[in-house]
Amino acid sequence: MATNFGAYEAVIGLEVHAQLLTRTKAFCGCTASFGDPPNTHTCPVCLGLPGALPVLNGEAVRMAVAASLALGCTIQQHSVFARKNYFYPDLPKGYQLSQYELPLALSGFLEFDVEGEPKRGRILRVHMEEDAGKNMHGQGNASIVDLNRAGTPLIEIVGEPDLRSPAEAAEYMRRLRDILMFIGVNDGNLEQGSFRCDANVSVRKIGEERLGTRVELKNINSFKFVADAIEVEIRRQITLVEGGGRVHQQTRGYNPERRETFLLRDKEDVADYRYFPDPDLPPLDLDEVFIDAVRAALPELPSPKRRRFVEGMGLSAYAAGVMTAHPRIAGFFEEAALLHGDPVKVANFVQSEVLRDARTTGLSATFPVTPAQVASLLRLVDEGTISGKQAKEVFTAMAGSGQDPADIVRERGMAVLDDAVALEGMARELLAANPKQVEAYRSGKTALLGYFVGQMMKRTGGSASPAVVNEVLLRLLGSPT
Repeated sequence: MATNFGAYEAVIGLEVHAQLLTRTKAFCGCTASFGDPPNTHTCPVCLGLPGALPVLNGEAVRMAVAASLALGCTIQQHSVFARKNYFYPDLPKGYQLSQYELPLALSGFLEFDVEGEPKRGRILRVHMEEDAGKNMHGQGNASIVDLNRAGTPLIEIVGEPDLRSPAEAAEYMRRLRDILMFIGVNDGNLEQGSFRCDANVSVRKIGEERLGTRVELKNINSFKFVADAIEVEIRRQITLVEGGGRVHQQTRGYNPERRETFLLRDKEDVADYRYFPDPDLPPLDLDEVFIDAVRAALPELPSPKRRRFVEGMGLSAYAAGVMTAHPRIAGFFEEAALLHGDPVKVANFVQSEVLRDARTTGLSATFPVTPAQVASLLRLVDEGTISGKQAKEVFTAMAGSGQDPADIVRERGMAVLDDAVALEGMARELLAANPKQVEAYRSGKTALLGYFVGQMMKRTGGSASPAVVNEVLLRLLGSPT
C-alpha cells in the first residue's frame, strides 16, 4: 500500500553493506566466521599493530566483481584502496580500508516491483572495504570490543536517491539480497549483520527539485524495520518542518519498541574522513580476461529465473516467486520438474507439502525428501496407482526415510480402488441411506454431487478413484429435472 505523506514526498537512498563469503578476511589470513569466542580470530594485521602489512584477498575481489556485474555495473579496471579515518573502539587501526575516489564499479541498477508496479533504482557505485569489530555492552559494568569481525570483507552498494516510499526501500533491499544470495557471494543473514543497510532519508514538497537535508539511519537489520524506521523518520522530518524547525544532517538509530528514531551523532561530511590512498596497498588493476571469466561464471539471476518459470514452465507469478525464494529451493524445484516432466504439478506439490518442513539457513537448506522422491510420488498419482489424498500420506511416510514411494505404497496396500462394480455397490448403499439428498439432487440441486463424492471418499478411506466415483454416481443419480 502506498504511503501518503500529504504535501510532501520522501527521497530515499540505501547504502547496503554485504559481507562476502570468503573463508578468510579481506587483508589477512584470519578466519572470517561468526559466533566464535571473542577475539579468537585476530592477528597483527586486523589488530592494526605497527609494521603489519595488509595483503588483498583475491577471492574477495572475484566475489565483489561478480556482485557488481550482477547489478549491471561497469567494472573499473583500475581502483584504489583508501584510508577512511575515524575513531571508534571497534576500529583498531584508527581508519577503515575502503575505496572512495576510484571505486571498484560504477553505474548499475536494480529492477523490482511494488504492488505490481515496476520500479528501477539506480546504483551509484559498488566498492570494497573491511568491516569493523563489534562493541559489546552490558558485560558487567564494562563494555568490551570483539575484533573477530574486524577486517571481514564487505562490499558497499550505494544507491542513488531514487526511492520514494518505505515499501520501495524494503523491496529494493529484498531483491538486492536475492541477487547476492543466488550468485553465492552473501548469505543474506540480517540478524547476524552480514547483510545490513543504512538509509539516507530526506523530505521535500511535492514538485520541488532540490533535495532536502538528509538524515542517515544506521545498521537496520530487517526488511520490516527498514520500512518502519524510514516511515517514522519521514514523519518526524515533516512534523519538524511543518512546525517551523529545520532538519539537521545527523546519523540516527531506530528503536522498534518505541517506534522512534534517536540521535547517534552529528553526521560527518566526506572531508571529516580525510580519505587518502593507502600507502601499504597497491592499486587494484583488473584485466578484461579476468572480468569476462567472472561474468561467464555468473549463474542465472532470480528475476530472469522467475520469468522463465512463468513463461517457459507455465507457473503462476506467485508460484514462481515461491520457487525462487531461496537458491536451494529453486534448485530443488528444477531438479524435481526435470525428473517428473510437469513443472506446474511439481511446483504445487513443493509449495503445499515439501516447503512446510524445509529449513533454510544462510545459503544452505534441508528438505524432508529428495527431488527424485517427489518426482516418483507424483508419477504414481499420474498413473492412477494412488490418489492425490494418498500421496500426502505417502509423503509423510517417506519424509526423512529415503524410501522410494512405490515401496511404501506396496507395503501399505494403498492401491487406488477403481473397481466400478465394487464402487457401484457402495454408491447404491450411500444413496439408499440419503433419500432426501437424492431427491434434492434430482430436483436440480446438482451441487450435492460433491457431497456424495465426499461421502464415497470417506467410505473408501480416500482410496477410490475420483473419476470412477463421479461416473458411477452420475449414472445412478440420473439427470436432474
